[in-house]
Amino acid sequence: MLVMARRLKMSQLNTSSSELDFDRPNIEDYLPTGSIQEPRGKIRLCDLLDISPTLREAAGAIVDDSFTRCFKSIPPEPWNWNVYLFPLWCLGVVVRYLILFPARVLVLTVGWIIFLSAYFLVHFVLKGNDKLRKKLEVFVANHTSMIDFIVLEQMTAFAVIMQKHPGWVGLLQSTVLESVGCIWFNRSEAKDREIVARKLRDHVHGADSNPLLIFPEGTCVNNHYSVMFKKGAFELGCTVCPIAIKYNKIFVDAFWNSRKQSFTRHLLQLMTSWAVVCDVWYLEPQNLKPGETPIEFAERVRDVISVRAGLKMVPWDGYLKYSRPSPKHRERKQQSFAELVMRRLLEEK
Repeated sequence: MLVMARRLKMSQLNTSSSELDFDRPNIEDYLPTGSIQEPRGKIRLCDLLDISPTLREAAGAIVDDSFTRCFKSIPPEPWNWNVYLFPLWCLGVVVRYLILFPARVLVLTVGWIIFLSAYFLVHFVLKGNDKLRKKLEVFVANHTSMIDFIVLEQMTAFAVIMQKHPGWVGLLQSTVLESVGCIWFNRSEAKDREIVARKLRDHVHGADSNPLLIFPEGTCVNNHYSVMFKKGAFELGCTVCPIAIKYNKIFVDAFWNSRKQSFTRHLLQLMTSWAVVCDVWYLEPQNLKPGETPIEFAERVRDVISVRAGLKMVPWDGYLKYSRPSPKHRERKQQSFAELVMRRLLEEK
């Protein structure tokens, strides 16, 4: 009986193994017909690891994935799990959620009531007032969260370029923020790029337009890295004023991961923390140098901001966060890898 049970078990393992092999992609499907021959001799592991730079690229991406790292929150080191600090941590939770948070909600509510009460009066009184606009210039800054705009708005009434959001944030965009000349776009619409570029030029050269604030990274980055700047803000023919923003994470991580967290939840996280602390540097204005392209100009400004804020520059396009490699690109990689494998195997004949 024991022998029969072992045979039955081995038969089941062979069946499941064959089913798994049936589901796996066949490398021979990517090779021309008649090009497959049986190799001779034994293939060593070092031979397989040396067949293609594809394996080295894959290993390098696993060891040092500098793209995904730009859009991940770095969790703080736990400090409260001992008998002495845990009671203090519990007391802090009570203070933050039962005292600070209700007080902040009350202040926010009263502030919105006062603001909305005077909104229409201020809007019509200041309409056409261009005293804030002294010269042709745009402001650019690194981007960590939507609160970047709130922080910088304390300087003056900036008009900002922003992704169109749904819900209550979209309602504020289409009412309050629309009055200061903000420009909206949708990443999923390819035609929006041309429309936004035209609106940018019209806004910059408008006599009664508010100063323009642009986040050229195009997406939120975790405030440890800076990704590639889009060139749109640097080909307008005007002075660029860099702004560097660096958040202090001793109290809270201000990075907003919009793919995993709604802005409401992000705002709740900020309002239940002890404080949001950040440093803002208004750096020396920059102009396009003779013979310099807009892309080179963008990289030079990014370097200035990164050095001041202590950010690591990486050569990635932030929009790749919202897209996946096309099937054609994957098929080309698979075809190239299969050909290199077979070529190496045939050399062992």
